[in-house]
Amino acid sequence: MNQPIFTNSKYAIVGAGLMGRLLAVALAQRGAQVDLFDKGDSAASGAAARIAAAMLAPLAESAITEDSVVRMGIHSLPRWKDLISALSKPVFFQQDGTLILWHRQDASEAERFSNHLEKNCRHNPQLTAPIKLNASDLAQIEPGVADRFMQALYLPNEGQLDNRQLLDALLHELITLKVNCHWNTAAEPEQLRKNGPYQSVIDCRGHGAKEAWLSTSNKLRGVRGEVVRLYAPEVKLRRPTRLIHPRYPIYIAPKENDIYVVGATEIESDDLSEMSLRSAMELLSAVYTVHSGFAEARILEMATQCRPTLKNNLPEIRIQKDKGLSDLIMVNGLYRHGFMISPAILDSSLEVLEFGQSNTALELGLSITSNLGTTNNHEASLCA
Repeated sequence: MNQPIFTNSKYAIVGAGLMGRLLAVALAQRGAQVDLFDKGDSAASGAAARIAAAMLAPLAESAITEDSVVRMGIHSLPRWKDLISALSKPVFFQQDGTLILWHRQDASEAERFSNHLEKNCRHNPQLTAPIKLNASDLAQIEPGVADRFMQALYLPNEGQLDNRQLLDALLHELITLKVNCHWNTAAEPEQLRKNGPYQSVIDCRGHGAKEAWLSTSNKLRGVRGEVVRLYAPEVKLRRPTRLIHPRYPIYIAPKENDIYVVGATEIESDDLSEMSLRSAMELLSAVYTVHSGFAEARILEMATQCRPTLKNNLPEIRIQKDKGLSDLIMVNGLYRHGFMISPAILDSSLEVLEFGQSNTALELGLSITSNLGTTNNHEASLCA
């Protein structure tokens, strides 16, 4: 897989969450020397990626996000298969659709949601239209909830993976590829640009890069999400399931070994303190209405994290070139769609490093901006 342009290059990556690990592995696979810095440990304990359900659901998310993000999600689904198949350790990956449920009193809300998805499918032929299920259909597809729900929506082709298995598998790959990992090291990208022998310094710190984005027009903020992990052997859901509810919409992502990830709240706050009583009650009450087997579930974890979110709620790659310094590539703003779109961000970033621009980003509508440095100081939008 070695590529000449990368073989003789050395890169520094700051931030070893999802994007930092993906980029470090991809560059090392292509023959580059990589130094990876993170202020946390190798288990990614402080990364937003560790507190996620890792659902790959572009159609479901099309109800609340921009078309460009949906297209990145469509691009990323088959890319995940490629990326995971190249890893030495197995990662749970499933592409068996998403189930949408609602209680009888919320039928009008479900109808609006369904109409919204159908409209998005008409505008984007790459999306597969949702399928309306009656009670008989539902009993066939998801028998575990057929006694409580008489109808549902099925979104075929959508998927999920196990985020924690993936982070561990990427760590194993970093070691195998001899990436120089500097754990518990809070490196500053600007210092590395001045002092290091790097072709480029790539800032993947997520919410930790908040100050670095202050000087831009697209400020970075945190959006707090709270997630519960349950062990529920009496529940046998086969695929990610979402409950439409006017106050407590939730998702339930079934992982291997009867583990369920239930989320998530979405609060405009940088607060990383423990989960509130209100959030816990809302999530647990709502999940119990989907399947009575959750009554005997064991609560393994209640966790919170801040998703890195730019002012426009869209991801962005930002390029800084200054004479006498290593180039700086800032990758951020993946918001609630980190796992859904990260392969698209990865492919675009690699093209930027190789060619200085990205046709993939142009096709998908991913924003890439460039600041040409203090001698020619202006911003130029390269894509989207």
